[in-house]
Amino acid sequence: MDEHMHGMEPSTNGDMAMPHMKKHFMHMTFFWGKDSEILFDQWPGDKTGMYVLALVLVFVMSFLVEFLSSTWFAKPGSNHFVAGLVQTVIHLLRVGLSFLVMLALMSFNGGVFLVAVVGHALGFFIFRSGAFNKKEYIKGFDIPPIDC
Repeated sequence: MDEHMHGMEPSTNGDMAMPHMKKHFMHMTFFWGKDSEILFDQWPGDKTGMYVLALVLVFVMSFLVEFLSSTWFAKPGSNHFVAGLVQTVIHLLRVGLSFLVMLALMSFNGGVFLVAVVGHALGFFIFRSGAFNKKEYIKGFDIPPIDC
């Protein structure tokens, strides 16, 4: 395909003489508004309800990253191999969710940025700040909580 035709599609009758421009634009600066693409092609689109759902999803993912970063899932005295598998799966989930949040932030949507930050902040406050008398980390017990 010719480099001048990039972003163009042939007309419905297959004639290249009347190309239609494909609507696709990626923001490289922060912007406000619901018309955005977050994580998936053409999602959430221009529907307000889908945009709110996308914001809730980003918030929940950010919150879960903090939960997974602070919670112990292996019991003391458990099989070391099984405990290692559990730790590995938790790490996989934590890293995967972190990368998804990062990719969502790459939409440069101001609302996505705000809910990601608030999700992390609320998760930190609840699970890692010590405001609710969380037990101290026991060395050798499980994955150490991630330090900031």
